[in-house]
Amino acid sequence: MHHRSLLCLTVLLSLCLGSFTLAAFAAKQPEHWVGTWATSPVGVVNKEGDAGSTGTTYREIVHVSLGGSSVRIVLTNEFGTAPLTIGAAHIALSAGQDSISLTTANALTFSGNPSITIPAGGVAVSDPVELKLPPLSDLTISLFVPAQPISQLSVHTYADQTSYTAPGNVVGERVLEQPTSIYSWPFLKGVDVLVGAESASVVTLGDSITDGALSTRDANARWPDVLAKRLHDNKKTAELGVLNEGIGGNRVLHDVAGPSALARFDRDVLSQAGVKYLVIMESINDIGHAKDPIKPYDVVSADDLIAGLDQLAQRAHIHGIRVIGATLTPYVGAKYASPAGEAMRQAVNQWIRTTKDFDGVIDFDKATRDPANPSVFLPSCDSGDHLHPADGGYKIMGDSIDLNLFAK
Repeated sequence: MHHRSLLCLTVLLSLCLGSFTLAAFAAKQPEHWVGTWATSPVGVVNKEGDAGSTGTTYREIVHVSLGGSSVRIVLTNEFGTAPLTIGAAHIALSAGQDSISLTTANALTFSGNPSITIPAGGVAVSDPVELKLPPLSDLTISLFVPAQPISQLSVHTYADQTSYTAPGNVVGERVLEQPTSIYSWPFLKGVDVLVGAESASVVTLGDSITDGALSTRDANARWPDVLAKRLHDNKKTAELGVLNEGIGGNRVLHDVAGPSALARFDRDVLSQAGVKYLVIMESINDIGHAKDPIKPYDVVSADDLIAGLDQLAQRAHIHGIRVIGATLTPYVGAKYASPAGEAMRQAVNQWIRTTKDFDGVIDFDKATRDPANPSVFLPSCDSGDHLHPADGGYKIMGDSIDLNLFAK
């Protein structure tokens, strides 16, 4: 009896110690930085000289995916031709429109300094600040850009999100006086959060369809937004953020609307914090312009595009990133559509569905096409230009994604 009691006590102590050890191990898991929001800047000539002509505050609103305990931002002068000075920066939760929540407000510093000069072609990362950032919330970043010569801006031009400018340095004001609405994200490249070791990010690389063109402004109705909410609501994927690296007009092979996907890959994918997954949906602009029935240019073949997509996948795999290919949505009826272009789209989609280069596939074509006429959108998906989805189409795209692709 004594031996049995001693054995039970030993087993109990072992279980307790084991539980304590597991708990201690879990507690010691390191936090790391993961992207919660990002965008792809392009170079825009400052034709009117508005930016930099006088000191201006840019109050930019972004909708984050992951929450976190601390936050940092990434600024860009990647397309600038001269150094860019940011005189002050500020961060807070949004209180709606140009208002901020003062109880969450923080001044930002850069290597301990309240201002920073970013070299031409460069980026800058702020020092972290403690901020309880809820997932799927709106965050406000205010930047004061003092008067300076700026010939070319680094900016995401089509944000589908209202931000604001105001005269002078008013980064810490609760509400802006004399605000002017803008619909772009100048000088801002990303937001990272400090999160647990299990967290990571999903980069969505694409063109205007990934960027959310023609979706309702300020509604966060892009398909990556739909994906972000679904990931958050699913226990197995709740620790994943989504970074939208779509650029309207972008192509895989040629620099036109910003650098090509091949050229910007390191900057827009590999430089992001905590990337674990990459979704690639791009080629329709390559096809449309190459097979334009009126004025074709930058001619490419299906094999050229397949080789380009293959290169993107291989470059991601080198860095341990799982790559998910997405089929191209219907485009017959669009201005640059043609029978030859549709044949090329079908060939590229067939390769995407069957290649072993990808770790998974999302069939956006199947989700959005009209079964009675598979070359065109379902009426409920079409924005009216026969190329870009409407809000309902973006939702169908986001809802069609198998979340098990991100649970590995």
